[in-house]
Amino acid sequence: MSDQGRTETFEVGIETPDGTLPGDLNIPPNARAIVLFAHGSGSSRLSTRNRYVAEVLNAGGLATLLFDLLTPREHEVDQFTTEYRFDIGLLTRRLRDAVDWAGEQPRLKDMAIGLFGSSTGAAAALNVAAERPEVVSAVVSRGGRPDLADPQALARVTADTLLIVGGLDGPVIGMNRDAAEQMPEPPRIEIVPGATHLFEEPGKLEAVAGMARDWFVEHLR
Repeated sequence: MSDQGRTETFEVGIETPDGTLPGDLNIPPNARAIVLFAHGSGSSRLSTRNRYVAEVLNAGGLATLLFDLLTPREHEVDQFTTEYRFDIGLLTRRLRDAVDWAGEQPRLKDMAIGLFGSSTGAAAALNVAAERPEVVSAVVSRGGRPDLADPQALARVTADTLLIVGGLDGPVIGMNRDAAEQMPEPPRIEIVPGATHLFEEPGKLEAVAGMARDWFVEHLR
C-alpha cells in the first residue's frame, strides 16, 4: 500500500474453478469506479499497452484491475498452440469471475464497473456486459473483435460502449461496424487516423488512452 494521496497498488488473486488468476489492482484516492481489463491474442496483465492505458485511467481518478485471463499453464500452452486466445467462451467466464470477484471486495463493491477490452478480449467484455447488465455500466474496445461476441449477447448489451479502431486497420473497422449494427444501443465508433491495429504509431496510443479515460469518467457514475 502506498502513501495516502497516492494510488494504492495491490497484487491480488482471482479464484476461478480452474485456478487462481494473478492480477494488479490500482486504486487512486477517492476512486468511485473501477475498470477491468480484458486482453486478448495471447497477451497478459503485463501488456505494456494496457498498462499505459491503466496509468492514464488512474490519473483520471479511476481504479483499474489488470489480470491474466489464462492460468500460467494455459498461457504456456497457448504460446505454442494459440488454442486459448480465441476461446471466447473461456475468456468470457474468466472476465465474469473477475467482475463477480470485484463485487465481493469491501474496497470495490460500491464502485461502478467498466470493462476495457482489446482484440479478442473485447468480445469477452461485451459478452459479460450482456450477462451482468446491472453491474457493467460502460465498455471500451481498443482494436477489438466485437464480431466474435455471441450474437445473442450483442443484442442485449445496454452498457455505454465505445469502439476505438485504427484508421489503417481496414478489416477490423468493418468488423466493428457490423457488430455495432447488432447492438440495441448504438455504440460510438472512433476511428484513429493513421493508426494500425496495435496503435504503435507516435501519439496513437495516447489518443486511445485519452478517449477511454474521458468515456469512463463520463459514463461510470
